[in-house]
Amino acid sequence: MHPIRRSPDYTLMAVVALLLGIGIVMVYTSSTAVAEADFGNRYYFLVRQAIWVAIGLSSMAVFASINPWFWQKHSRTALLVAIVLLILVIIPGVGISRLGARRWLGYGQLSFQPSEVTKFAFIMWLASYLAGNAREVQHFVRGLLPPLLVLGLLFGLIMLEPDLGTSMTLAGTGGLMLFAAGARLSHLAGLGVVGVAGIFALAKIDEERWSRITTFLNPWADPTDSGYQIIQALLAFGSGGLFGVGLGESRQKYFYLPERHTDMIYAVLGEELGFIGAVLVLLLFFAFAWRGYRIAIQAPDRFTSLLAAGVTSLITLQAALNIAVVTASVPSTGIPLPFLSYGGTSLLITLSGVGILLGVSRYCRN
Repeated sequence: MHPIRRSPDYTLMAVVALLLGIGIVMVYTSSTAVAEADFGNRYYFLVRQAIWVAIGLSSMAVFASINPWFWQKHSRTALLVAIVLLILVIIPGVGISRLGARRWLGYGQLSFQPSEVTKFAFIMWLASYLAGNAREVQHFVRGLLPPLLVLGLLFGLIMLEPDLGTSMTLAGTGGLMLFAAGARLSHLAGLGVVGVAGIFALAKIDEERWSRITTFLNPWADPTDSGYQIIQALLAFGSGGLFGVGLGESRQKYFYLPERHTDMIYAVLGEELGFIGAVLVLLLFFAFAWRGYRIAIQAPDRFTSLLAAGVTSLITLQAALNIAVVTASVPSTGIPLPFLSYGGTSLLITLSGVGILLGVSRYCRN
């Protein structure tokens, strides 16, 4: 029998609402120039983001009402569907190619990235697997090898798109879930070393990926090309100072900073709202992680605990990677900032994930 159903975690809902509110404001203020130039409507991106927020919140409510053990029952099916979608997306003529990468399925504007669905399908499957093999998790062959083979398959399919950032996020989330499940630190440390070496090798054999590393080490070596984006982001933060230049007063959004309303939106936020605003967003993500892991700790059983830990780790890791990239702390990964960056299906799937987390919170122990 399952525990008594309670109210969802309202603190988590408030944190997500605040992040979404900041995101809507920042999408508008960062996109006005490009929206006016490309579409003749300064509200173009604002309207679409608001619509996706409404759709995403509706999806979050639906997912929050679903019994979390439903995901355990259907975790294998979800994983198989995700694998099929990843195979379809790399087939020429089926997957949609943009900017040299084939990552989308659909038609025209109605498209989505199967890799986004794969993240949550893998979390569901891994939580179910680890819940059913609790005694084997400290044994490498019997406990860790099966999920590592599945992760390797998903990693490889996503790399064929190619999308190293998403592959790294998936691997990092899997590692955190294995840690939460009680895997040996020696095994995880060894896997970490192998993983870092593998990522280095993947970067080395691809000129574009390798240039991201060399650019990260010295963006000023090529300030008008490979180093341009990160230099403009740093200039935005530097211009913002402690209190910012004022909401809507960004200068970098006027065609200096690329991807100003998507991957680099945190730089515009730092320019307009300053160090204070940037730290506020950081604190909100810390609050999200706190409430998410609190739900995982208080979850009624091993599956729901690992499910909550996985969802929390995924969203928190994506936020950490985006902020690290924008502040020139790590090489570029192409990961959007959850809840803030402009984007439809990514926001929808992220809020659906929050719904799963809220669903678990309804059965938590007091």
